[in-house]
Amino acid sequence: MNLLDELRTHRLLAIVRGPDPAAALSAVLTMAESGVALVEVSLTGADALGTIRRARAALGPDFALGAGTVLSAEDARAAADAGAGFLVTPALAPSLAEAGRLGLPVLAGALTPTEVVQANSGGAAAIKLFPASLGGPDYLGALRDPFPGAAFVPVGGVDADGARRYLDRGAVAVGVGSPLLGDAVRGGDPAALRERAAVFLAAVRP
Repeated sequence: MNLLDELRTHRLLAIVRGPDPAAALSAVLTMAESGVALVEVSLTGADALGTIRRARAALGPDFALGAGTVLSAEDARAAADAGAGFLVTPALAPSLAEAGRLGLPVLAGALTPTEVVQANSGGAAAIKLFPASLGGPDYLGALRDPFPGAAFVPVGGVDADGARRYLDRGAVAVGVGSPLLGDAVRGGDPAALRERAAVFLAAVRP
């Protein structure tokens, strides 16, 4: 898959992380049904690899389903085996090089200008600006001056209003966890998740 094209097209990456594998799977499927076309399942969630396997089986080979918090080469290989189509890291990590060997695109975590350079030179498809809340949209705007061609995806503390501000400052997409998922990863109301998905989809619409 071309991760950068997917990010530019859909502009919203949902981040699923939770203690209940069944609820996490239900959240992934509910968001897919609601039109959220890019989903990351964090490996820090309970039985995350199992969730990825089951979601892949349910959604088919073409859905943009990835694994998040992928730090080691072993994590990268396990995520690929489970069916992840892309990887996400919170920082520069050994998984970036391993993903290149596996042929998987990576949304690589970076915060400082030095890390942005390293992520780009390491082959990242896009830059996960994390934690974005430290600098906010103004910091993204400042980073884009020296890196006008970099594809930034702010993650961390992004709500629906913030999503629009980041996109207006040049982000290609935003990554959203708890403001979108809420209590869905703990068995919360799927209808409420669908409502939040609609709000975020409207916020990122060009």
